Amino acid sequence: MRDFGVGFGYLLRGQKWVAGHGRWFGFGLLPGLVTLVLYVAALTGLGYGADDLTAWATPFADDWSSPWQGLLRGALTFLVFALGLFLAVITFTAVTLLVGQPFYESLSEAVDRGEDGEAPESGLPLWRELWISARDSLRVLARVALYGILLFAAGFIPVVGQTVVPAIGFCVSGFFLTEELTAVALQRRRVEFKERLGMLRGRRAAALGFGLPLVLAFLIPFVAVLLMPGAVAGATLMARELNGETPAEDEDEAPAPHETNGAGSPLG
Repeated sequence: MRDFGVGFGYLLRGQKWVAGHGRWFGFGLLPGLVTLVLYVAALTGLGYGADDLTAWATPFADDWSSPWQGLLRGALTFLVFALGLFLAVITFTAVTLLVGQPFYESLSEAVDRGEDGEAPESGLPLWRELWISARDSLRVLARVALYGILLFAAGFIPVVGQTVVPAIGFCVSGFFLTEELTAVALQRRRVEFKERLGMLRGRRAAALGFGLPLVLAFLIPFVAVLLMPGAVAGATLMARELNGETPAEDEDEAPAPHETNGAGSPLG
């Protein structure tokens, strides 16, 4: 749990950094505002159509008596919308980072220079960086979609499906959200996707400490926009530690930067 606090500490440090650099805060808001408009429209449509979707998917319940029909379809409607939110949190970050690639690269470089006066560069042209970012985002989305399908199916389990399953979904979202955000700084260091996942699997608690509070905060649409600049700044600070550039904040508890845990969590 102490490593969870380390991850949360990086999130707070990132928000503090942009609060002290107002120009970068305003600069980092623009991509999120554009993406927010698109996602609010999509989630609003899902909210209005979820009832019809669950009714269409459960024709066998048409003749069920009250309250069983309402309970089944109400639970499924909740799960459909929860799945939509689950995917929106992950894809919101990916789309925002893709739209705002030049913005967030510049912000991340400014954080690096503020730490030691240097900002690593990939040496790749912008089109190549955009391609790599889009490709890796699709890899994340494929994994999230797989977990989403499994969790949706598990949602049919009474009680567990309405309690434990959403909690696991938030944790999966938090882990991959951290991957998306740290990728901004780690891609500039030419750290490949699989190696990034290995770093985060070795620091699962820290990854969740950083990403899980963001997932919960991102459920409030405009908050996601406000927190994105600080999230990129904090993820850059975290990426520096993951890459071995700064000492771990909690050396007694935290694994080495490149340590992975082969057995255990399915994350990644």
